[in-house]
Amino acid sequence: MKKSLRNQAGFTLVELMIVIVIVGILAAVAVPIYQSNINKAKMSECDAALGTIRTSLRVYYAQYGNYPTNPADTKVVDAVGIDVGTIDLTGRYFVPDDYTIVSSPTDTSYIITCTKPTLFDSVRTLDQGGYFLGGPQ
Repeated sequence: MKKSLRNQAGFTLVELMIVIVIVGILAAVAVPIYQSNINKAKMSECDAALGTIRTSLRVYYAQYGNYPTNPADTKVVDAVGIDVGTIDLTGRYFVPDDYTIVSSPTDTSYIITCTKPTLFDSVRTLDQGGYFLGGPQ
C-alpha cells in the first residue's frame, strides 16, 4: 500500500516562509532598540565618570577654596590635586585617557571632557555647575 504525501507529518513551505518573515520583522524591530540601549549605556558610563571627577573637584574646592590649576587638555589622571585614580575611570567603554580637564586661569571654574571618537559623534562635557554640554542629553 502506497502512503500519500498528504498524510506525512511536517511543515509546508508556506508555513516555514511565514515563520521566517515573522522572525525577520522581529529582528528588524529589535536591533535598533538594542543599539539604542548600547548608546545609553555608553552615555551612562561617561556621565558617571564625569560625576566622580566632579565630586573630587568639589572636595578639593572645599579644602583649598579654589580649583586646581591644570593646563588645557590635561588628562584627569595626570591632573594636579584630583584624587581620582585609573580604577575610578576604567570602564567597559572608556579608559582614563578619554577624560580631560581644563581649569580657568583664575581657578574658579573647570570643564571636564569625555571624548572617544570611535564611540561618540560628539564630545560630552561637564562644567563646575553640573551642566552637561554637548552630546545627547
